[in-house]
Amino acid sequence: MLFRTWEASADSPVAIRDSHVLVSSHTLVRQVLADPETFAPHNALDAVTPIPVAALRVLAGHGFRLPPTLANNGTPSHPAIRGLVEKALHPHRVAALQPWLTGIVRRRVASLAIRLRSGEPVDLYADLTSDLPLLALARLVDLPDDDVRVVKEFSRAALELFWAPVDLDRQLALAEIVGHYHAVLRKHAEQGEGMIAELRTLGDPDLVVGALFFLLVAGQETTSQFLTLLLHRLTTEPAVLAGLARGSMRVDDVVEEGLRLVPPITTWRRVATRAATLGGVEVPAGASILLWLAEAGRDPSITAEPHDFVPGQRGSRRHLAFGAGAHRCVGAQLSRMEAAVVVAEAAGLLRYAEVVRAPWCPDNLSFRMPDTFQITGSGRRS
Repeated sequence: MLFRTWEASADSPVAIRDSHVLVSSHTLVRQVLADPETFAPHNALDAVTPIPVAALRVLAGHGFRLPPTLANNGTPSHPAIRGLVEKALHPHRVAALQPWLTGIVRRRVASLAIRLRSGEPVDLYADLTSDLPLLALARLVDLPDDDVRVVKEFSRAALELFWAPVDLDRQLALAEIVGHYHAVLRKHAEQGEGMIAELRTLGDPDLVVGALFFLLVAGQETTSQFLTLLLHRLTTEPAVLAGLARGSMRVDDVVEEGLRLVPPITTWRRVATRAATLGGVEVPAGASILLWLAEAGRDPSITAEPHDFVPGQRGSRRHLAFGAGAHRCVGAQLSRMEAAVVVAEAAGLLRYAEVVRAPWCPDNLSFRMPDTFQITGSGRRS
């Protein structure tokens, strides 16, 4: 169940599951996130499937090292690193990107509409959402000049290597992909400009690589997944699509409700630094805390209709899709802007679409990783 939390519901606010303390209550999830002294982020990047010596050797051969940097950093270095990344992703810089991104999405949607009218199926993941967050991130941060397919292969491989149940042969293959691109990031960290140059002033080259790693893996990749899943959810919400078409429904309300119901990260981890109590459950020091972010968004205490897609309902924006506290997602505004542009421009494609192949997501502790989303334009008009 823990590897497919998007298909399950909680039966208690706190439960012990597969050696994890699973927390699903909105109040308790926020409590854990707000208390990094008791519940530290150190285990955020621990491999769910322990990486064997053979795969570790592959990573080591590429010089792979990831010191505490962003999501897994509970050390005094975190505020300075985060501050420089926040500067690169400042809301003013994000807002300035919106016209450029709107132009790209509008052109893609127009092309997809022509294909749909001709009877051709289209893949909204491959043809629309997959690379948009990467293209946007590259306008804000100096990234290696690599083919999009290479970067996407790396980022998805990292999500699988560290957060999925995988066998040895697959671990070896993933370690080669991740290790190879980590070496690319290391080289770029030595000469990159902007945010990268500022991170270098902190004196540890590994911190620069770690920041790039997290931005590419937990930044752009999660957003492309969210865009795909949100568009798919909207195909099941004809009233929402009609409201968007009439202009009676706010795009940002739709995005927030999407973040609540199909968040880009379904769970996240913390480790108890000392014995504690959560919801009446004793938590020993050293315990792995699994925060069920997706279920926290469906907590009846925050919305009147927790399982229904009701944009603008009271409490809709109280979701924890971006976490909370000192480690709240630094790219939240960028993700919101990208989703707003995609919903505004692409919703019209969905009103009369028929789903040919829904997004399929492999087993993973924290990420859904949809592989495709195919539609045709043959849906009935009403």
